[in-house]
Amino acid sequence: MNVLSSLLTLGAVVGVLGGLAGQPGVSPAPAASPATPDASGKPPVPSGHPQIPLPTVAANWPKAKPEDVNSVEAIMAAFYAVPAGAAGEARDWDRYRSLFVPEARMIPARSGPDGAAGTIFLPITEYIDANKVYFEKGGFRDTEVSRRVEEFGNMVSVWSTFESRRNATDPKPYIRGINSIQLLKDGSRYWVVNVYWDFERPGNELPEKYLTKAKE
Repeated sequence: MNVLSSLLTLGAVVGVLGGLAGQPGVSPAPAASPATPDASGKPPVPSGHPQIPLPTVAANWPKAKPEDVNSVEAIMAAFYAVPAGAAGEARDWDRYRSLFVPEARMIPARSGPDGAAGTIFLPITEYIDANKVYFEKGGFRDTEVSRRVEEFGNMVSVWSTFESRRNATDPKPYIRGINSIQLLKDGSRYWVVNVYWDFERPGNELPEKYLTKAKE
């Protein structure tokens, strides 16, 4: 094919594509809407990405105590302290719910036969309903052993090693494990978004690095 033929062919293709844009039912791709800058002058979401409205919390959702949620340290302390207690001791479950976004999920990993595994997804209110009698009747206390924290923007990921006891005076835990906790930094407070955990068991012992690292 000579140069002239190539140019004529290219012109025909361009003409066809241009003609399609004017046909019924065929429209050019819409231009991306520019992102609205925030107070810093920078768009919060890159241009072309959906501009997601900020979530709202229902008026009947429990209000958190500021001292429970004003830092990673504070919300982690409340996360472990509120469900803990001796047998027969009532817990403040509204205070516990106030730490979480209403759509938060509690996600235990469970092992099955032949190396199989699965997860259970429990909304935070269903988790409380399923466990509050167990916690209050038999006694329950998780203690944080060590913690690793990674932060970027509004995301915080907490890798928290824990030990479970029935009573604070029990010399040894009856189970240990790791909570992978996702937090949202929302202005002056933090929210728990999800808690995903697994237990220690034969063949799945806790590595020493997750037992000795100082909390950050």
